[in-house]
Amino acid sequence: MQTIDNYNFSKKKALIRVDFNVPLDEKYTITDDTRITAAIPTIKKISNDGGIAILMSHLGRPKGGYSEKYSLKHIVAHLSNLLSQQVLFAEDCIGEKAKAVVDKAKAGDVVLLENLRFYEEEEKGDENFAKDLASLGNVYVNDAFGTAHRAHASTTIIAKFFPNDKLFGYVMAGEILSIDKVLKHPEHPVTAILGGAKISDKIKIITRLLDKVDNLIIGGGMAFTFVKANGGNIGKSLVEEDKMSLALEIAKMAKEKNVKLYIPTDAIVADQFSNEANTATCLVNNIKEGWMGLDIGPETQKIFTEVVKNSASILWNGPMGVFEMPKFENGTKSIAEAVANATQQNGTYSLIGGGDSVAAINKYHLADKVSYVSTGGGAMLEYLEGKELPGIKAILN
Repeated sequence: MQTIDNYNFSKKKALIRVDFNVPLDEKYTITDDTRITAAIPTIKKISNDGGIAILMSHLGRPKGGYSEKYSLKHIVAHLSNLLSQQVLFAEDCIGEKAKAVVDKAKAGDVVLLENLRFYEEEEKGDENFAKDLASLGNVYVNDAFGTAHRAHASTTIIAKFFPNDKLFGYVMAGEILSIDKVLKHPEHPVTAILGGAKISDKIKIITRLLDKVDNLIIGGGMAFTFVKANGGNIGKSLVEEDKMSLALEIAKMAKEKNVKLYIPTDAIVADQFSNEANTATCLVNNIKEGWMGLDIGPETQKIFTEVVKNSASILWNGPMGVFEMPKFENGTKSIAEAVANATQQNGTYSLIGGGDSVAAINKYHLADKVSYVSTGGGAMLEYLEGKELPGIKAILN
């Protein structure tokens, strides 16, 4: 398979699908540039080869045509800064305006096209729109893992116009390799740490992971469905009443497959959902009426940390509590630090994925202390579920 490393981009116009869907504040300042910095090595490889890098991306969910708020022109200055060269901006992604800027570009230049989603054809996967985009370049590089699970014009359909010249960028290749390293050929023991609110969001992942892991740690809101299913009193903690039998089924499957299932033993509880709430620590199955569990307790932190310390491979998806509030962040922070320590001290392979876990790793400045931080929330979850992602398939076919 062609990779970006063994392809020579000299004199090529490379259309790169990047994921520049980044958060902007009301002054159009980028508040988190993780996705942009992730794409820099791919862009540099192409421009250093003497190719022209033509970047396509979406931003937000504009409704019906151009919208100042969602224009990619707000990204130009920051991107130019990161690349140490002036990025050329096209005020459209297809048609005369786009073509004029691309035609003017010289070897080594970088062109950013306007937001693809100003055209509804993008999300519809329209073939003519994909063909118009394709006409701007002679090689296609998909480096947008975050949108790989969508069969959009620029992520999937466009690939058919480049039968011999389509490849993954470094972000895409890195994502696939890192997930495969945990799922397909990991070093054991393998530990999966799953948090977040609901079992229903993670059920496909849980059932698939039970065949792959040695330890499964459950934290966050979904833990209380397991606790209540086992007869515990959880006060007014989050619970999915209709998923309690599923929780028992998961516990049974784990036992049959020799997977150690870890559920919290104690919790930090509060009398209201607020950082100003009164708090206490209690057994997870003995929470008073009117109180709710908002984080794992100190005893649970110790147990989970010990499991993490003795793991050779770790997948972490989802926080242990409401880490956005300082009073309930200790559980998530302790897991983040334990994963970082295992990686740094024991050479454990650690993969962090899913929006909240990534936000936590960044909040505690530990991104460079773990093995890999995934940029694709939904795409990573679907890949973990074992689904074939259209954006990946389009390159491999």
